[in-house]
Amino acid sequence: MNTMPTLESLGADGWRQKLLPGFAGLIGPLWARKEADGWAYGLLATEEHLNPAGVVHGGLLTALLDHSLSAIAWEALARRACVTVQLDTHFLAAARAGQFLEARGRMVRATSSLVFMQGELSVDGNIVAAGVALLKVLGNAAAPS
Repeated sequence: MNTMPTLESLGADGWRQKLLPGFAGLIGPLWARKEADGWAYGLLATEEHLNPAGVVHGGLLTALLDHSLSAIAWEALARRACVTVQLDTHFLAAARAGQFLEARGRMVRATSSLVFMQGELSVDGNIVAAGVALLKVLGNAAAPS
């Protein structure tokens, strides 16, 4: 395992903290980084993210994957909001406090009303969870800000 990341090292690696309202703000703080092939999202796991067994709670992993895939779909669809209809999550390894979880995904297919997504959560390049999601597209593109 690499050394434990710090707020400074994450910033130096191009990650920017996202302070979000609502539920996404409760599970974070979340991080984002623009990469060559799209956006990546992250979370620095703390003691508050652990289950009674001492590893990051599966609900947190699922929430991070859900948020990330929705955000990636939102960008891919010219900022059209999407809501999750179905999310299948496969837990492959444990994550622990002090580790930085990275979420990446891709749009597999989009119709006029549905988006099919795939994604992975990793720690130091090792996949800890993978998932596929079906999202419902809502409304029109957001107005430019």
